[in-house]
Amino acid sequence: MNATRETRTVTLEDLRLHCTLLGEGPPLLLLHGFTGAGEDWGHVFDLDALAREYRLVIPDLRGHGRSHNPSEDFTTRQCATDVLALLDALGIERCRAIGMSLGGNTLLHVATRAPARVERMVLVSSTPYYPASARRIMATYTEASRSEAEWADLRSKHVHGDAQIRALWRHVRGFADSFEDMSFTPPRLGTVRAPTLLVQGDQDPLYPVELTVELHRSIPESRLWVIPGEGHVPLFGAWREVFVRTALGFLAVPTG
Repeated sequence: MNATRETRTVTLEDLRLHCTLLGEGPPLLLLHGFTGAGEDWGHVFDLDALAREYRLVIPDLRGHGRSHNPSEDFTTRQCATDVLALLDALGIERCRAIGMSLGGNTLLHVATRAPARVERMVLVSSTPYYPASARRIMATYTEASRSEAEWADLRSKHVHGDAQIRALWRHVRGFADSFEDMSFTPPRLGTVRAPTLLVQGDQDPLYPVELTVELHRSIPESRLWVIPGEGHVPLFGAWREVFVRTALGFLAVPTG
């Protein structure tokens, strides 16, 4: 039997945030990557099966998918503010969470700003700051550099038209010159209370594995899983089933 699926557009001050809610049980927050959408998680998990264990909370982050971005700006810090407001609106005091790339970086902000709100979390391809390698790649993200196939994929996810997609590319280029939004120091990361599984491909062109090691050394109760031969966000290919077993096994451990 499929779990009951509910879609909501939650108004958070001037932001309309689209969110899918699925299942019952302890809440599990799933945060997608940049230029992605909440629907991406359907390519990782059997969401109906997962909803038999958890109440899934799957938003489209600000400016992505069916969500709006009333601001001309975009920061990961603001995404964390949105996520905390969404949890408040849904009456969720504490949750488990998985985030990929942007979603994982957002969870770093959530877990350092409001440590008690996150019970356990899995961060995939996250970073304490943007290294030079990532900045060089971010600076090249233009509309002209995207193929027709990429445009078609983006148009299938982001329903507010090409202007929405162009704004996302503009924000990516902005990350190349941003030094305040992602700037986590070891003392700040040391405030994270949630046991954390860090997942990283050792061939990630954006975030070298050394940065994930920095996260591991700084987050008190963290575990590090480096996936050999894989790049950024190694969830959708050969390692998907192993990731699902490992991540869900980690999340299921009772927290004292």
